[in-house]
Amino acid sequence: MPPGLRIAVVDPRFTGHLHALRLGLTDPRFPAAAVPGALTVQPQAREELARLLAAGPEAGTPADSLPDRLAARLEADGTPVHRPELGALVAAVPATPAARAEAETAVAAVDDEDVRLRSAVKSRDGFFTTHFVSPYSRYLARWCARRGLTPNQVTTASLLTALLAAGCAATGTRAGFAAAGLLLLFSFVLDCADGQLARYALRYSTLGAWLDATFDRAKEYAFYAGLALGAARGGDDVWALALAAMVLQTCRHIVDFSFTEADQDSPGSGTSRAAALSGRLDAVGWTVWLRRMIVLPIGERWALIAVLTALTTPRVTLVVLLVAGGFAACYTTAGRLLRSVRRPPRTERSARALAGLADNGPLAALAARPAARRRGAAGAPLWALAGTTVLLGCVFLLPGGAGGWAAVAAAAVYALCAGRAAAAPLTGPVDWLLPPLFRAGEYLTVLGLALHSGAPGALPAAFGLVAASAYHHYDTVYRLRGGSGAPPRRLVLAAGGHEGRTLVVTAAAALWATGQGFTLALWVLTGALALLVLTESIRFWVSSQAPAVHDETGEPQ
Repeated sequence: MPPGLRIAVVDPRFTGHLHALRLGLTDPRFPAAAVPGALTVQPQAREELARLLAAGPEAGTPADSLPDRLAARLEADGTPVHRPELGALVAAVPATPAARAEAETAVAAVDDEDVRLRSAVKSRDGFFTTHFVSPYSRYLARWCARRGLTPNQVTTASLLTALLAAGCAATGTRAGFAAAGLLLLFSFVLDCADGQLARYALRYSTLGAWLDATFDRAKEYAFYAGLALGAARGGDDVWALALAAMVLQTCRHIVDFSFTEADQDSPGSGTSRAAALSGRLDAVGWTVWLRRMIVLPIGERWALIAVLTALTTPRVTLVVLLVAGGFAACYTTAGRLLRSVRRPPRTERSARALAGLADNGPLAALAARPAARRRGAAGAPLWALAGTTVLLGCVFLLPGGAGGWAAVAAAAVYALCAGRAAAAPLTGPVDWLLPPLFRAGEYLTVLGLALHSGAPGALPAAFGLVAASAYHHYDTVYRLRGGSGAPPRRLVLAAGGHEGRTLVVTAAAALWATGQGFTLALWVLTGALALLVLTESIRFWVSSQAPAVHDETGEPQ
């Protein structure tokens, strides 16, 4: 058999559902997987399996199943073996005719296809998605599977639908806004269907996970731009609101991702008083749905945007979105802070992940030398908060600060504080605050300088620059989630790091405070950054051997 293929060992006495075998033998995400009576290994584990087969069977009873023995020996030798949750599905190796008859009866009592269809839906999702989309989107996923469509094709269709929705919103007409709202909802249905199709057909891929994650952000932020363009046609400038909505949503995501990375393998996870309170609240059914709606996950958020777009104006839509998103951000961040109280030091892996998410460039690296010794529990966040406060205070509060050399000096202080914040390993209980603080510092500085300049086209150019930076930061997140580590250091250095880009933007605002110079500088930076990060990102994900990591948790997005 060609060496690049997976192989399977199945006991001829296997009795069970076809989907049980499908779960055990065809999921591409694991090097080895097993269900009772069946074992499969990917190419990377074939050599170990061949060695075990050549060694011959170990002592066992006549009822022993060869695949089960091999799976146990693989695990004992250090090869992880995935064992999927079968639920009501049957997978057995009956040793007697009576046991076989009993297993066949159990198989007949359960509808294999019904279980497969229900398992295509995430076990934990938002209220809107669970009750208003998944009841029918799973049938759409099955329809796609039976016609040979792939999850990536459905993901692309969702993107195109959302871009069409943004185009309709950009017309600035009432009919265009109504069509935009309907198309955005349909795009979300397709967005749910692509993941359900992947689970239904067990067609996971690294590229698919990346497309699904990045296209979600591209769809939402393109729609914000469409709203701004449509409002401009009606004489209302809402580019600042659209950019603020993108900044808020990206910072919210970075809070979630950063906390998750820091907490992933913490020995104190789930033991805080906040976690205990959360568990007690989950015991009360209605509070579960209320808390999932409060955090404004993607389903609720897109439904809100779609309805408001169809019935109101872009300004109302964006203002309501900012208020609701701001409340959700306060709620989730406060909960994460409470969960971080009295946590033991983070692991080395978590510290590396947070350093990657921080996106410190060459200026911060210089400021970090010599390396700091071990700090207090809040040392790193205090440095980051101090730098961000100085920078944003100068841009938004200091008279004449934005667009002047005072902002350049503040950006230099920000770079110094960023370096000192990350000078020592980020193992403190609240060190996960660094990445969101840095995202807020960079993005809000671009927003404030563009807003203050008043130059024609400055805010749309700022929107593009923040979108390019946000893409780079999301790409870092999904590399870390895939187990591939942060982007190569050469990419971070070439992109300047968050502090380098901030310093360049403040310098551009000081040099070209009037006229079109600042707008042109923003567009040049946008093009250069987008070309740099997109080229490296596409190269990595198309050629990557990282595991396919799809979101199965249903956590807010």
